[in-house]
Formats: sequence, structure tokens, C-alpha cells
Amino acid sequence: MSWAGKILRVNLTKGTCSAEALNMDWARQYIGQRGLATKYFVEEVDAKVDPFAPENKIIWANGPLTGTMASTGGRYAVITKGPLTGAIACSNSGGYWGAELRAAGWDMIIFEGCSPKPVYLSIVDDQAELRDAAHLWGTTVWHTEATIKAELQDPQTRVSSIGRAGENRVLYAAVVNDLHRAAGRSGVGAVAGSKNLKAIAVRGTIGVENLHDPKAFMKVTAEKKKILHDHPVTGQGLPAFGTQVLMSVINEVGALPTRNARDVQFEGAKRIGAEAMAEKRPSDGKAQLVTNQACFGCTIACGRISKIDATHFSVITKPQYWGASGGLEYEAAWAMGAAAGIDDLEALQYANLICNEDGFDPITFGSTVGAVYELCEIGALTKEQVGIEAKFGSARALCELADLTARGEGFGREMAMGSKRLAAKYGHPELSMSIKGQEFPAYDPRGIQGMGLGYATSNRGGCHLRSYTVASEVMGIPVKTDPLVTEGKADLVKAFQDGTAVYDSAGICLFTSFAWTVADIAPQLEAACGPGFDLDSLNLIGERIWNMERDFNNRAGLTNKDDDLPVRLKTEPAKTGPAKGLVAGIDKMLPEYYQVRGWDDKGRLTPETRKRLGL
Repeated sequence: MSWAGKILRVNLTKGTCSAEALNMDWARQYIGQRGLATKYFVEEVDAKVDPFAPENKIIWANGPLTGTMASTGGRYAVITKGPLTGAIACSNSGGYWGAELRAAGWDMIIFEGCSPKPVYLSIVDDQAELRDAAHLWGTTVWHTEATIKAELQDPQTRVSSIGRAGENRVLYAAVVNDLHRAAGRSGVGAVAGSKNLKAIAVRGTIGVENLHDPKAFMKVTAEKKKILHDHPVTGQGLPAFGTQVLMSVINEVGALPTRNARDVQFEGAKRIGAEAMAEKRPSDGKAQLVTNQACFGCTIACGRISKIDATHFSVITKPQYWGASGGLEYEAAWAMGAAAGIDDLEALQYANLICNEDGFDPITFGSTVGAVYELCEIGALTKEQVGIEAKFGSARALCELADLTARGEGFGREMAMGSKRLAAKYGHPELSMSIKGQEFPAYDPRGIQGMGLGYATSNRGGCHLRSYTVASEVMGIPVKTDPLVTEGKADLVKAFQDGTAVYDSAGICLFTSFAWTVADIAPQLEAACGPGFDLDSLNLIGERIWNMERDFNNRAGLTNKDDDLPVRLKTEPAKTGPAKGLVAGIDKMLPEYYQVRGWDDKGRLTPETRKRLGL
């Protein structure tokens, strides 16, 4: 078997750490990471629990390929009930932390209860202890990581932590590792903060043991790495341009939500995309982009390392931000750029640094900024209330709101609610571009219809990483479908949703799906874990995971009425581009989707579906 076979259970209330054997029956039914940890979570936690109650639990989990030589095998996930949505939250991160946990001999860590004081967990191989974190409380992710490494006297320690946003219960606070890799969405960092859990420091020297067939695993992973290397997206596009390569592409197809989704194309897209990041600045003759970077075991290396212009207004008096650090990804650049009408690349990089440093989701933050700008434009908010003139295109307001949100001061406390609660508070709930309370990302459903169905039915609220039909509808992967029609999208979305559950649960990056299919994962899992993970089995497991999450959400109180899109997308047609005149056709797609899923007309699992999936 490839699993470490061991779970660490931490009772924060009692201050205890104990090891227990992994449930291998569940492992074979749910693989690992997202699937297996969610199985533990739904079995142990009441679906009605308040996300900030001690009874809620939070789990850090690996997949069986995490830490192995499988390409991109560095992924881990954080699973809990999310405060932003009230739904199941599973947020995925890369970097090196997950591989370090595996090298220490653990598959997952389950935290329960609430510590009476700030603590962090220290793990060195099979030894685990809770340590005082009072000196770290109120500090940033960057400070926390550096301090813990110095304290433990081991620079190779890997740290997963929360910043001030998590402590202040910003509803979209993230968990950050390796300074700029994040389990970024749904507020998992706020749940950690509510438990007075500041960080997890891990040092592993055991390594990965128990591969079922090491020679077969070496052979198959080498074959699959070559596929990634030879593919134009994973071998060329992502290494050279990162996810930012999408900015111009999505803008051209008329699906870039702009100015709080009033428009579908942004005239400033080229000024904030991959090309702009690589251009030399007049101020210093250097490009913002310094280099690309890879996570553990990754052969794609899509990450960006950037250096901000030291003469920019946001940092001119802040030399601590002049060095190279995590650069803009597409979603962050869109959310803080096009969604707010801002084309100042340096301002976006500054706000991105603040999100990394203090640990909060740039997608929800940027979308909330866009909602605030529109609320100000219609007079529902004033300059005095916000503390600065906030209007579409204002880079200064963006930077100021990022600072305030990080510090939990002034209007930053309002920003901490996310756009759904903030827009409702000021009388215009329709101005929140969110689904189930979570803001949808950088693909407008009027121009990419399948994404609308994916957003509406996502188990964790508005999300592109649960059903990335952009691959098919725009890029033609694995087959080309028409982005402007609703026909056939129910089957397409279901296939992407089930497949994504397999990728996540295996412990590998979803970006491999540009070149691989589930059929490429199957032989890697079987060589690592043994028989039982052929293509048909994996398709069934992916469907089982999706339905398990849906069932939890139904029990938590979410209904078919939550499978919807913001009214703007359904009633205000696209003004420009290929989708001009179209609205999102969610009402046409949803009934067919329920049928394809084997649910009743209220979006609930039928007895037949439960029996077939073993739920």
C-alpha cells in the first residue's frame, strides 16, 4: 500500500496528540486527501454544526501519491465546514508541506475541540506535541514561518499557518504554506483561528514507504511525466506563462467578468496579463516576473515569482515588499483587476502580497472590492463609510482595502464578511457575485455556459476547480464543445466533477488533467496502492465522493434553491464579444443535471443512487 497508514488526532481542548490506524476499507473506497478526509469528517461531525463551534473539526490530509515521485505529488487539502458558505469546505494547496507530512509518516491530522490559548503543532516524524503560540498570535504568515523555523532550529521544517485574517475570522481566511502556497478558499483559515490553532510545523525523515510495486511505479510515472512534458499546455504554456496565460484568452472569448460582472470583456486585460508581467518597466528596466517555480515533485512549474516596482505608490515607503515573492496567478489578477476595473499591475501584485502575507483568499477579496465599488457608485455606500474614495478603476482603494482587511481595522471589518453579507447589509444582495455565499471566479457563465452549471452545483460554492469545463469549451480538452450552448453540459459537468474528485483525492495537481485523463491516474494508483483502482473503479469513486459531499450539504440545510447563479448573470445579457446578447442558461441545464446525477427533482440523492454508490 502507498498510504502511510496512520492518522494523528489532536484534541485541542485537552491538549493531547494520539496516533491511530488509517481505516483501510475507507481508503479503498475514497482513495485519500479530499475523498478520505471528507469521509472521516462527515462520519464524525454533525452537519448542522456552527463552523466556529468547538464541535466542528478541521482536517489536514494527503493523498496516497503525495510525497511520491508521481508528477505534482505535493498536494494536500484542508477539510472542514466552511464559515463562508455553511457547506463542506475542502481547500487544496501545493508547495512542500504535504510531502513533508508524508515523509514524517502521516496521512492526515484531525483537529477537534478548541484550545484555551494560541498553540501550534510540532511534528518530527512520529513525535507530535502542541506548543505555545502566544508570541506568534497577531503576526503574519511570513513572520510565523520564519520564527518557527528558528525556534525549532531546523530550516528544512515546513510550516502551514494562518495570518491575522484567520485570527480575526475573516470569512475567507486561508491556510498558507511555503510563504505563498495556500489552501485559499471557503474560510478554512478562519476555522483554524477559531480554534486558536496558529500553525503546523512538520519535519519528516522517514520518507515514503509501502509502495505496492516500486519498479512498476517508477516505470509508469516516468511514462506519465513524458506525456506532461510533450503537451503544449503542461510542457510549454504553463511553465512559460503560468495561469496568467488565460487573461487574454478568456477576454477574447468574451467571458472575463468585468466591473462586478456588468461586462464580459476588460479593455485593460493586456496590461495585467502574462505578457505585462514579463515586460520591462520604464522605472527600472526590469520585469515584474523574475522566474517560474515548481511545487514538490512537479514537472510543470507554473508558479510565478515576481518583484514589485519599488517606486510604486503602494510600496515606496515599505522596503519589506521590495524583494521577490509569490507572483500573480490568473484568478487573483482577475479578481483584483478586471472585476474591480483596475489595470495597475503593480497594485495587483501589492494586494496579492498582502493576501499571501496575512492569509486571505484574493478571489473573494477582489470580488468583494468590486461589489463595494458598485455599492459606492449607486450611493449605497459613501466615501466616509469606506474611508477612501472607492470607485471602479481605483488602485489606491484596492491597496487600502487590502491593508485594512489584513489588519482587521476600519472598513476592513466589513470586507471580512465577503460580498454576500456585505451587499445584503447595505441593501443590495443582488450585487454579490456569489453562489452559496462564495464568489465565483474568472469565467463568465454567459460566455462559457458549462461553467455556470458547474458554479451552481459546486459543493463548496462558486468554484472553477470542481468542474473546469473551460478545458473543453475553450481549449478543446479532451474534446471541443461549444461554450455558447447549454445542450450536453449536464453530462460534461458531471464528468469533470467526478474526475476532479479523483485527482484531488490521489494527491496530485488538477493541472495534470490538461494532458492526462483518469485513465492515466489509474495505473499510477495501482502500482502504488495495489489492485482496485482501474478506470471503472475510479469513475465510481469520484461519483461516490461527489455525492457524499452533496449529501452532507443537504443535511446542513442547503437545498436545490442554492443551486443558482447571481440574478445579473441570468437577466443582463453580455454586451460584447461572442456571447453578446446571451444570459446564463442555468434554468435549462439544472433539471437535466439532476437526472444525470440520479437525484430527485429537489436535488437530493435517491435511495437507488445511495445503494449504487454505497452511501
